[in-house]
Amino acid sequence: MTLVPRALCSTAQAAWRENFLLSGRDVARWFPGHMAKGLKKMKSSLKLVDCIIEVHDARIPLSGRNPLFQETLGLKPHLLVLNKMDLADLTEQQKIMQRLEGEGLKNVIFTNCLKDENVKQIIPMVTELMGSSPRYHRGEVSEQPLMFLLDTPGVLAPRIESVETGLKLALCGTVLDHLVGEETMADYLLFTLNRHQRFGYVQHYGLESACDSIERVLKSVAVKLGKTQKVKVFTGTGDVNVIQPDYPAAARDFLHTFRRGLLGPMMLDLDILRGHPPAETVP
Repeated sequence: MTLVPRALCSTAQAAWRENFLLSGRDVARWFPGHMAKGLKKMKSSLKLVDCIIEVHDARIPLSGRNPLFQETLGLKPHLLVLNKMDLADLTEQQKIMQRLEGEGLKNVIFTNCLKDENVKQIIPMVTELMGSSPRYHRGEVSEQPLMFLLDTPGVLAPRIESVETGLKLALCGTVLDHLVGEETMADYLLFTLNRHQRFGYVQHYGLESACDSIERVLKSVAVKLGKTQKVKVFTGTGDVNVIQPDYPAAARDFLHTFRRGLLGPMMLDLDILRGHPPAETVP
């Protein structure tokens, strides 16, 4: 694994990294090439629907949206559902709503589908939006059932300009882990947690302190979980089997623990909401 040479392992008041260095990575390869085709197909299906329900992860309410999607909507009634609210830090919810409204999104619902939280608000709002829409001029309206749902696969932007946006999407599981690299993602997660003063990982894994070195964190995680592997080392006197931490396995556990919400709620778009510039620098 290629690591930024940094070993800040001290207290929560440490000077954490201000930039995430990710060189030699082609972000375009992280995203399947069929996304543009999927968006085009979705656009052709719009004539069959009266209202569009857009669903995203509440942890990335801004960077998670496809900028090209808005162009396909036309004048159709539109509802944005931000799911997994239980995993998101919604302290800045008002700012989120203001930013979305500035993008033309006035109808937004935060939900947790697993616990049916706010989900029952969706159908009444959709009904209201369709009833008040000037484009609601269908000659035949369904009564039983009252509504049909036309589902489509998730469609990411065909091209992601920002490395950090790509990493946020990857942390939320919208990109296959192996395309980005689990250890790279774990490093960005650690960078983000420390930057936002979220040190739940210290208690969860029983670490001595917060740490800015992903190598040290993953080593501690691997040891705690008993995830080690035998590695053959070639020496001048012969081959020697050495027990080493299984860094990929530790990285996977770190990512899965975050995605299950066990490291605490997170708002990955906090930098955008606070007007901070992108954190990464790519030489």
